[in-house]
Amino acid sequence: MKKITLAFVLTLVLAFSLIGSAGAITNGEPDNGRHPYVGLLVFDYAPGLPGWRCSGALISPTVVLTAGHCTDGAVAARIWMYEDVTYDAVPYPLYPFGGAGSGAVEGTAYTNPKYRSDENPYGGGNGLPAFSYRDNGIVILDEPIYLDEYAQLPTAGLVDELKNKTAIDFVGYGVQYQEKIPGNELPQPPPYYRWGGPRIRLYAPSEIVSGKFVHSPEYLRLALNPGGGSGGTCFGDSGGPDLLGGTNIVLGVNSYVTNINCAGVGYSARVDIPEVLEWIEGFMED
Repeated sequence: MKKITLAFVLTLVLAFSLIGSAGAITNGEPDNGRHPYVGLLVFDYAPGLPGWRCSGALISPTVVLTAGHCTDGAVAARIWMYEDVTYDAVPYPLYPFGGAGSGAVEGTAYTNPKYRSDENPYGGGNGLPAFSYRDNGIVILDEPIYLDEYAQLPTAGLVDELKNKTAIDFVGYGVQYQEKIPGNELPQPPPYYRWGGPRIRLYAPSEIVSGKFVHSPEYLRLALNPGGGSGGTCFGDSGGPDLLGGTNIVLGVNSYVTNINCAGVGYSARVDIPEVLEWIEGFMED
């Protein structure tokens, strides 16, 4: 995103993911096979030139659901489904760029046509939350990935039926902790320089924070409060699924947090909106 003064998108730029590495859901634990349909995505900003990475969920053998700000501007995409996507665990000759033997499956990125549209009810421009309106993206894979279980789309309007403090499961490959780096040694630009951790799929519990608020027709507001027992999402978790607790039902995809420490509350683009569901399901019919 070009403007991050009010909110911080959760995409991780690769140029900075190589500084101190990057890793996982904050305050989380190893997924241990609970969500095999969640993978790590890398997007190219020009042919052969990877630019950023996100998380995503397979909703069919060839369709990956992620965030619109992940797919926006991408000329190519690829996904890894390993739980541990590190140098030692995966034979990456050119990690994170892929290549022969890397285990990645290539794909094509598509962005919700109303992403950041001036048609949104909150007005145009870069202000929160207009900058992430309809923050939904899809990657269509060149080859199918067959699993015993896939993420499931919700029924229309499901989020409106959920109460405050409804359990939510976070899953993703984003960063986990902040490196302690002296100020005079910090690479630029922020905010990516401080974050690190292994590249592994992590899970953490969370909960809905007040189901009804001014932007609730478009977003989920979720707790990012380790002190209160919930996990959090951070850079690299963009597009990862926010699952109804204990299920494989995707209620939303991670969109943005409101401070650089990835704490407090986070916002996710709802996928149970009828118009959004129709757009997603159109790819599953092809």
